[in-house]
This record gives sequence, C-alpha cells and structure tokens, in this order.
Amino acid sequence: MSGRPVVVLAAMDIAAAIGNTGGMVGAGAVRDRLAGVLKAAFADGLLSEQTLAHRLNAIFDQRLVDPYGVVGDLSLRSDRRQRSLPALAATIAGAYRDATSQRTKATRAPLVLALDWLHGESELVIGRDPGCAVVLADHSVSREHARLTFRAGAWIIQDLNSTNGTIVNGEQVGRSQLHPGDRVQLGDQLLDVD
Repeated sequence: MSGRPVVVLAAMDIAAAIGNTGGMVGAGAVRDRLAGVLKAAFADGLLSEQTLAHRLNAIFDQRLVDPYGVVGDLSLRSDRRQRSLPALAATIAGAYRDATSQRTKATRAPLVLALDWLHGESELVIGRDPGCAVVLADHSVSREHARLTFRAGAWIIQDLNSTNGTIVNGEQVGRSQLHPGDRVQLGDQLLDVD
C-alpha cells in the first residue's frame, strides 16, 4: 500500500475508483461507491434529505446511471475540511467534468450499465430505438445494437449486426460474457458494467 490517504487521490485514481475495468469487481460496486459519496455529502450538509433520496433512486432504480449527473454538482464549501468525502465528491465531479470537456467524437464519458445479477430479466435490447429496454441517444449506436441475455447467473452480450460494432474491454466481439467492471463500447458510447 502506498501510504497515501484514500480520499486524496489523483484524477486518474478517481476515474478508476468509479469505473474500475481492471480485475474482477463485485456487482453493484460502482453504485455503492456513488451512494457512499452522496451519503457523505448529505452528512456534511451539502444535500437535503429529499435530494439524497432522489439521487439514490437514480442510482439504484435505473439501468443507466450517469455518474457525473449524480455527483457532478457536489462541491466543497470553503470552510469544510479538505480531506472529507465531499472533497472526494468534488474531485470526482472535476474528473468527470474534465473527461466530458476533453472527450473526442470517438469517446464519450462512460455511463454505468446497472444489471441485476441475481434475478436478471431474460433479455434486454440496447439501442437507439425508444422501444429498447436500454435506450442510448448517441447516433453512432444502431437502433437495435446489442442484446443482453441472462443465463445461469451470467449476462451475455451479442452484437445485432450493428453498424459500428460492439467492443468489450477493447476487443470487438460478436458475443461475449460480461462481468462487473467490464467496459462495453457501442458505437461511440462507453458503458461500465456494474
């Protein structure tokens, strides 16, 4: 261990903490970390109880979660301690703001794809069409881009002959098993599997 405090992380470390794609991550870990940041912000007086409840619902009741949309507006008041969890939230917000402002046409800030790993629906279609179970607004995503199928406790992603392909952890796939922490790219849209 490096000996540095957990809350004093560089922007790259924070991006890894939110969307860890290396190694095996537990299902729901990203959403749990986001909830922890919100609860700390509430305890520090940065969020009302109603706002906390609304944002927790956004994290745990949606298939797609925009981390920047959930914690991106949190900032420290000038009289707060610099090494508190709200400081971490502010740093996370800054990292996502930087990633969003510097993104190129080929890469978008990743969204979190929240999947149910216990009682998953048998099938979800991801695409641009409003009839899809997971709708992505990016025009590089095909109307019906990929199908997610839940079998024996695992999610399988299958490309549906999309125009721009399906990439899992940097490799183009026709079909692949997903794990928590995987990064999926559909067209230009990045998704972190949680």
